[in-house]
Amino acid sequence: MSDSSTGKPVNLRRRILAGGAAGLTIAGAQFVSRMAFAQTGPIKIGFPTPLTGAFSSEAQDQVRAAELAVKEFNAGGGFNGRKCELLVRDDKLNPGEAATRTLELIEKDKVDLIVGSLSAATQLSINAVCKARKVLFNSISQSDAINEAKDWSFYTFHEALTPHITAGAVARYAFPKFGKKVVYLTADYAYGHEMVRGFQRAGQAFGMQTLADIRHPLGTSDFSSFLPRIQALKPDVLVLCNFGRDLVNAAKQVTDFGLKQNMKVITPVLLYTSRQAGGAEAFEGIIGGTSYYWGLEDRIPTAKAFNDKFRKAYAGAVPSDYGALGYAGIRSVLQAITEARSTNATAVANVMRKMRYDFYKGVQNYRLCDHQSVQSVIVVESKSKAMKDKYDVFNVLSIEAPDEKNLRTCDELGHKVLS
Repeated sequence: MSDSSTGKPVNLRRRILAGGAAGLTIAGAQFVSRMAFAQTGPIKIGFPTPLTGAFSSEAQDQVRAAELAVKEFNAGGGFNGRKCELLVRDDKLNPGEAATRTLELIEKDKVDLIVGSLSAATQLSINAVCKARKVLFNSISQSDAINEAKDWSFYTFHEALTPHITAGAVARYAFPKFGKKVVYLTADYAYGHEMVRGFQRAGQAFGMQTLADIRHPLGTSDFSSFLPRIQALKPDVLVLCNFGRDLVNAAKQVTDFGLKQNMKVITPVLLYTSRQAGGAEAFEGIIGGTSYYWGLEDRIPTAKAFNDKFRKAYAGAVPSDYGALGYAGIRSVLQAITEARSTNATAVANVMRKMRYDFYKGVQNYRLCDHQSVQSVIVVESKSKAMKDKYDVFNVLSIEAPDEKNLRTCDELGHKVLS
C-alpha cells in the first residue's frame, strides 16, 4: 500500500495506531470534560415520595422541608460553589413505581444520591435499586426491614425512626398506666405488622395480653365492621397501628362509636398532619409517638431555629414530623458532602456513618452496624382545650432520650459491627 501523494509505501499498522491515538485523544478529552462537569456542575439529589395517594399530605410536607434545606445550603454558597438541585418524583405509594422512578433518577437524571420515601414497602424497592448501583440512599420513612442485613448495604442510611423504637417508646410510657389487655387494629402491610411486633416485644416486660390483632387493608375508609368486635373484647387499650388517612378514618369512627369511654386509645405514630386533618374531637386524648413536634422549640434551640426558618418560608406554618425528616435527611447528606469534600458515594458514606449532628431536635448519630439514626422519641397526647393557636395540638408527655439499647441489636439484624 502506498501514500497517494508520494507513491511511497506506508506501514498500515502505524496508520491504524496513529488513528487510534487520535480517537483516544478525543475520547479522553470528552471524559475529562465530563469529569470536570461532575466536579463543577450541580449536586443532584433524587427525592421519590408519594405526592399522590393516602400519604400525600405527609409527602408534600417532606418536600417543603427538603426544599428548605436545599435553599439554606445554596444560600450558604453550596459546596465549592456547587449548588444543590432537588429532583422530586412521585412514587405513587407503589413499590414498582418507586423502583422505576429511582432508576430514572440514577440512569437518566444522573443524581448523586437519593433521599426520600414514605412507606416501608417503597423504601425497600428504592433501596434495592440504589444498592445494586452503589448509590447512597437516606430513607426518611419508618421501617424495621431496611436495617436488616439481607436488605441493607454500605450505602443505606435510615434517618427515620424504626417501628421497633417508636412502638417501644409508646409502650414503655402507656402500658404501665392503662391496663394489660390489648387489641390492635392494624393496617395489613409492613408498617402495621412491624408496629405490632414492637408493641408486643416491649409489652412483655409489663405482662401485656394481646386479645386480638385485627387487620384491615391499606386505604380502608369504613371501619364499622371491626368496631363491634373490638367493643366485645373489652380491652384496656386499643392500639391503632395505621397511618395517614387510615389513621384519620379510624380515629373518627372509634370516637363516634364511643370506644374511648371504655378503653384508652393509643397509636405508635401520632401524626401532626393526621391530627390537623381529623380535628380535635376525633383525636382528643389519643396518645402516640413522634420523631418531632414543633413545640419542642421551648426546650431545644435547634428546634426553634428550624421552626423559625420554616415559618419564614411558608407563611407562618410550622413543620410536621415527617416534614422535619425531609429536612434532616437532606441536611445530613449535604453536611457529609461538605465534610468529605466529594459527592462520591463511598466517601460520603464514610463521613455519614461517623457523624454526630443536631439539625432540629437534639443530638443524633448513625449506628455503625446498620446506619440507623439514634435519636429521641417524643410521646405526645392530642388535646382539644387550652390551644394557643391552630398549630398547638399536642401536649408533650415524655421524651425518651437517644439510646442504642432501645434498638434491635446488630446481631439480630444480621450485622457484624464495623469500625
